[in-house]
Amino acid sequence: MFRLNNLRTLLAIGHDLAAVACAWALAYLLRFNFAIPDLYLQFMWQGLAWVLPLQALVFWRFGLYRGVWRFASIPDLKRILAAVGVAALCVASLVMMLHHQTPRSVLVLDPILLILLMGGSRFAYRAWKEHSLYGLMETQGKPVLILGAGEAAAMLVKEFVRSPDWQVVGLLDDQAHLHGRLIHGVQVLGALANVAEWSSRTSAAHAIIAMPSAGHQERRRVLDLCAAANIETLTVPSFDDLISGRVSISQLRRVEVEDLLGRDPVRLDEAGLQDLIGDQVVLVTGAGGSIGSELCRQIARFKPGSLVLFEQNEYALYRLEQEFRESLPQQRIFCVIGDVKNAGRVLRALRRFQPTVVFHAAAYKHVPLMEWENVAEALTNNVLGTHTVAAACRQVGVPKMVLISTDKAVNPTNVMGASKRLAEMVCQGLQEADGTRFVMVRFGNVLGSSGSVIPKFREQIARGGPVTVTHPEVTRYFMSIPEAAQLVLQAGLMGQGGEIFVLDMGEPIRILHLAEEMIRLSGFSLDDIKVVYSGLRPGEKLYEELLADDEQSLPTPHPKLRIARARNADGEWVASLLEWVVVAADKDEILLKHELKFWVEEYLGDINAVADPVATLPATTTID
Repeated sequence: MFRLNNLRTLLAIGHDLAAVACAWALAYLLRFNFAIPDLYLQFMWQGLAWVLPLQALVFWRFGLYRGVWRFASIPDLKRILAAVGVAALCVASLVMMLHHQTPRSVLVLDPILLILLMGGSRFAYRAWKEHSLYGLMETQGKPVLILGAGEAAAMLVKEFVRSPDWQVVGLLDDQAHLHGRLIHGVQVLGALANVAEWSSRTSAAHAIIAMPSAGHQERRRVLDLCAAANIETLTVPSFDDLISGRVSISQLRRVEVEDLLGRDPVRLDEAGLQDLIGDQVVLVTGAGGSIGSELCRQIARFKPGSLVLFEQNEYALYRLEQEFRESLPQQRIFCVIGDVKNAGRVLRALRRFQPTVVFHAAAYKHVPLMEWENVAEALTNNVLGTHTVAAACRQVGVPKMVLISTDKAVNPTNVMGASKRLAEMVCQGLQEADGTRFVMVRFGNVLGSSGSVIPKFREQIARGGPVTVTHPEVTRYFMSIPEAAQLVLQAGLMGQGGEIFVLDMGEPIRILHLAEEMIRLSGFSLDDIKVVYSGLRPGEKLYEELLADDEQSLPTPHPKLRIARARNADGEWVASLLEWVVVAADKDEILLKHELKFWVEEYLGDINAVADPVATLPATTTID
């Protein structure tokens, strides 16, 4: 809303009335080659007497005076086009009704000239105003190259016009047809491979990677080029963050190791997952953990009727509840504190909420902690807890349960991996022709999860080093937590009962190379922060596997999911296993490991290792 006594509004109205008069007169001048006959000169003044108020009324109704000229943009131009077009139709109609002697060419020329005058003056004013306010900034700020010449780069250049911190000196892109072109006045200088040359020629010591939708291999290539040129590199937020509105293109950040280890986006069966989850009741055990909490976030995307968060850790559950209350207040959630080994609590929760699908993410997963002093607890929680949840699902009639397993269940060399392999076999043993369908999903390490090597390396680098790596040749598979959660959902949708899905983990990453990358991305050299080797800990192996030696895998319709054909178990075998687990707490741990070999034939643990391995390790170790 605005008032006529606003001086700027009155000036804008006065300008447009003058533009109407000028356009009308100029149309007559052009029609008669700047020599208007006296008769038509009289017609021109007569017509202007009613054209002027008519067009002013139309402009007012179209809200041309609500905008601020300093911020004139495409929406303002669209309003001018619409207003002038309607006004031209009104003028032509009135000419026909009044039988006024107005040349037809004037009726065509007048709106064209009027658009040029009104639109041009607004954009000219904006250009003058921005130059007066920000023109001096062009000689200020640090020179920077923008890598990429797509939409994100264009938005960044436009925002940096007003930045006192940065001066964009050029863009680089591998699309040859863009070379030499201008984007908001900044030239595309050449290809990405020439970043060192252009950094030297423009004195730019910084580069911004403005390719949010590029694959991780392309990002790694660009970062290597910048590192070779000794250029400090920043990046814009990811494509998902930009389209979600969580951040803007100008919120730059340092390149993180996750950008290099990231993978291409997962394609989900959105319609199928909507049928599986939408308006349904979904229960997640271990909801407060790294995987469990991300599963809850991904599930919430499909708007379940109710989301039940089952978690033993009170603080983790509280944090997740607060997150949902703030970010998704419309999502109906229920917070249930409970232990998956407590059969009564689990059964009551399932009967109370009647979920259509249960995701079982609760587990003890830290390899060294489970290897000694906690063997019985690992078996009880991971095996007996899984059976408790699975049996309750079958008793209540839950249509589907999805077990989150691990790549360490393949040829396990540690108790944790062996316990998860037993959990898989428990679900397979409970699978019947009808009733609850049990689906298992295996994947490797996830970036940033609790106990992950990456947060540990960050802490060690922040302390000034050294960074400890267990072995120079150790490798691990990595994927992001959101990708892992999305593929778990996809596998849960596809599973028909009894399958073990194996996620495509990509190429294995050498932990030594990962440590070196993180040191370099933190602005240090390998001379500043040393890498030391602590030795493999009990239960660890150099290379992780996704399929056991006697297993075969089958393809699925999804390119990142395969099905492992593993050794199955039956109900009788499961019953015997549970009897053994129940009495495990009273047995010596070395004896437990000997007996574990009977239940998991492929178990390769070092049964005769020292029982107190912690004493032989340095104080700072990494979990990878």
